[in-house]
Amino acid sequence: MKRTYILSTAFAPFLCAATFASAQATGTPPQQTAPAQQGAPAQPAQAAPAPRRPLQLETLDPSSHPDPFPPVNPKFFTATTPTVATVDAFLKALWGYDSDRIWRVEAIQTTQAPGVSKVVVFVSDKKPNAKVASASFFVTPDGKHAIADASGIIPFGATPFADARKTLQDHADGAYRGAAGKDLMLVEFADLQCPRCKEAQATMDRLVQDFPNARVVFQSFPIVDTHPFAYKAASYGYCIARQKNEAFFPFAADVFDKQAALTPATGDQTLKDAVTKAGLDAGAVDVCAASEDTKKAVGASIKLAQDMAVEQTPMLAINGRLIPLSATLPYETLKTIVSYQAAQDGVGTGAAPAPAPRLTTPSLNR
Repeated sequence: MKRTYILSTAFAPFLCAATFASAQATGTPPQQTAPAQQGAPAQPAQAAPAPRRPLQLETLDPSSHPDPFPPVNPKFFTATTPTVATVDAFLKALWGYDSDRIWRVEAIQTTQAPGVSKVVVFVSDKKPNAKVASASFFVTPDGKHAIADASGIIPFGATPFADARKTLQDHADGAYRGAAGKDLMLVEFADLQCPRCKEAQATMDRLVQDFPNARVVFQSFPIVDTHPFAYKAASYGYCIARQKNEAFFPFAADVFDKQAALTPATGDQTLKDAVTKAGLDAGAVDVCAASEDTKKAVGASIKLAQDMAVEQTPMLAINGRLIPLSATLPYETLKTIVSYQAAQDGVGTGAAPAPAPRLTTPSLNR
């Protein structure tokens, strides 16, 4: 499988050619450019500065294979912010869950936009003969956001998900399973009429089982442009959760199972039947769903998703880190990311330890 290096919380790749702005200006690749600036008087050989030691941002075991990255050239570090340490911490927050991934910051440069810096990173892995790719992004003057072509605007900094985590702790009020505490929050932004959200529920069920310390929240984000019954379903869901939190999940499961019946002819009855199946009074929930308080609550849930930059459903926020619940994301990888983010935030997951390898006793007859 070809490895793709991503910064985006939406996992969109933004690979670029391994050239920097300065290199483009001179026509010379960075690893082939001498440290001295062009046009400077020639210096005697003995006066040349010693080569700068390459920045080793991720440990490379020299016994396994040679360092795959070109030496760092000071010429390509013309911006004072962000620092290499901050970029490294940012990339570790994004990529650190992958123990095979390695990288090195090769440039932090000023740009024509005042205060905007360009960062170029070389990325590879620890496998023998691994190829080196490059990724670039821009950092805003306030140092709080990174911008990449295919990734859009994402949080930047040593702890890029901290603000989003606090926002979810304060405002994610959907029905929940698991722990009552909010130290580890897995917030699913979903739409009850969304087919992919239906498919994602098996993954959510596994996360509830595998991470006992997690508060697993269903936060409604009805996409009304494409799913006409999504808003009413979300309103029903809000009323149910407010009356009896645990009743929401059998309601949601029944709605997901009968998505095909969410039509103008049968949609209202489908929702009412799901309420009855969850053990509540369908008439009372219908009245609640039409109230102004419920409309405000559903509107607040939609705004929360928008404030979090959620652009698709289903989307999972792991203590503020957004991960699309895509069929292409292996569950074991998702588990690894949850465990890694919890460790970064200093909280326990309650997950059972991985089983020790089974040892076999060699036969004396062999």
